[in-house]
Amino acid sequence: MDKPPSDPQNPLLELRRLTPARIALGRSGTSMPTSAQLDFQYAHAQARDAVHLPFDHAGLSAQLAECGRQSLLLHSAAANRDSYLQRPDLGRKLSDASAQNLRDYAQANPGGVDLVIVVADGLSALAVHRHTAPFLTRLQEQIATDRWSVSPVVLVEQGRVAIGDEIGELLGAKMVVILIGERPGLSSPDSLGLYFTYNPKIGLTDAYRNCISNVRLEGLSYGMAAHRLVYLMREACRRQLSGVNLKDEAQVQTLVSDAGADTKGNFLLSPLNT
Repeated sequence: MDKPPSDPQNPLLELRRLTPARIALGRSGTSMPTSAQLDFQYAHAQARDAVHLPFDHAGLSAQLAECGRQSLLLHSAAANRDSYLQRPDLGRKLSDASAQNLRDYAQANPGGVDLVIVVADGLSALAVHRHTAPFLTRLQEQIATDRWSVSPVVLVEQGRVAIGDEIGELLGAKMVVILIGERPGLSSPDSLGLYFTYNPKIGLTDAYRNCISNVRLEGLSYGMAAHRLVYLMREACRRQLSGVNLKDEAQVQTLVSDAGADTKGNFLLSPLNT
């Protein structure tokens, strides 16, 4: 019979209330309890589903339109999901048709822009569906005072991080940030990653990018992620660089000021830790 974790002498039991990590699971003979095994299989299925979930770009475009944001839809050189997963290089560049569409847009709107926001499905379209619109709302609140010129939000199907550099170069952008679904974990199938590059151009490596990861309700809140990203963008403009030479030294907002609805579930913000 399964033996639930009920030993009062086990200090790990108290930690189970504070973290989704699989600790103090109990035992059934020499094996895990059935409930713990089923929970693991369910989490694994969620992660697999997140990887293969189709990108609902039409739904996301509608959400952005409700917030007054225009969007452009592009596609990477990966023709389908199987190609995307087997050929990472194809996800890092635009298809010929999309690249030409973007050139046409840039020719019709000359002069370049300060900032391009790219949204790609990556390895978890679920993360993009859930977090893009609310995060961009918080980001807009913080960048409004900087008066940066911003292009329409660029949606990319079957895209990887480096595709943002090509988009930024074609649009003559000073900065690009790509919001992308991160590789799902067994407790985080919907984690959103942000990758920022100053002076984007084709061929840059990860050393030229700054990353802010784990943006989700149970991880880094929208407000704190937007605060860190704006800091990086302002410092990048001042120093004219990004990547390993640009450190994230943003003053972290107080937990009280940022502990709103978008931080629900983050155990670091729990009253138990005050």
